[in-house]
Amino acid sequence: MKIAALSLRNWKEIVRDKLNISFGLGFPLVLILLLSFIQKNIPVSMFELSQMTPGIIIFGFTFLSLFSGMLIAKDRTSSLFMRLFTSPLKPSHFVLSYYIPFLPIALLQAVFIYFVALLLGLNLNINILGSILVSLPAAIMFISLGVLCGTIFNDKQVGGICGAFLTNFSAWLSDTWFDIDLVGGAFAGVAKALPFYHAVEAGRFALAGEYSKIFPDLWWVMGYAIAISALAIWIFGKKMNYDK
Repeated sequence: MKIAALSLRNWKEIVRDKLNISFGLGFPLVLILLLSFIQKNIPVSMFELSQMTPGIIIFGFTFLSLFSGMLIAKDRTSSLFMRLFTSPLKPSHFVLSYYIPFLPIALLQAVFIYFVALLLGLNLNINILGSILVSLPAAIMFISLGVLCGTIFNDKQVGGICGAFLTNFSAWLSDTWFDIDLVGGAFAGVAKALPFYHAVEAGRFALAGEYSKIFPDLWWVMGYAIAISALAIWIFGKKMNYDK
C-alpha cells in the first residue's frame, strides 16, 4: 500500500507533463517512419523493419531515463520528500514507486512502435509479443539509470546526462544505426560489454522466433538492470539518511 500510494502520485505527475510524454512516445515513431522511407528508396539491411524495429524500441526507452531522472531530481528538492522521509518508507519503497509508473509507458512505447511497423509492412505474428516482453528488462535498466542519475544530480544535470549523453551513447553502441562489427576493434568490444547492444540483439532474435539465441544477450541486460537498480537503491538510501 505504501508503494501503491506513492506510485499513484508519481503516475499523476508523469501524465500531467503531456509534452514530455508525447515526445517520448512520438519521436521514436517519427524515426521509424523516416528510416522506413529511406529503406524504400535506398535499401539497407539494417533498416529493414525486422532489424530496425527492436532497435527503435530500445532507443525509445532512453527517454525513460530522462523522464524518471527529472522527476526524482525535482522531487528531491521539494518539501514532499522532507515529509516522506519522516514516514516509515524504506529506500526500496521510494525507488520502486518510480519504477512502477514508467513500466506501462515503456509497454505503450513498444506497442505503438510495433503497430506503426505493422502498418509499414512488418508481418503480423506471435513473435511480436515475445519481442515486446524481451525488451522489458531493458526498460527496467533505463528506468534504473534515470533513478540513479536523479538521485545523484539535480534536474538540469540530469537533462544533460540522460537527455543528451545517454541518448547518443546508447544509440551509437546499440547496433541500431550501423553494424558495429564493421567498425570492429575496441569500439565493438566496448559495445558488446555494455547492455544496449545485447538488448537490441535479444529483441531481434525474439522477433525472428529464434528464442534459443536470446540468451546470453538477455542475461547481460538483466544483469545490468539488477546491478543498476541495487546501486540506485543503495545510493538513494545514503542520500535519504544524509537529508534526514
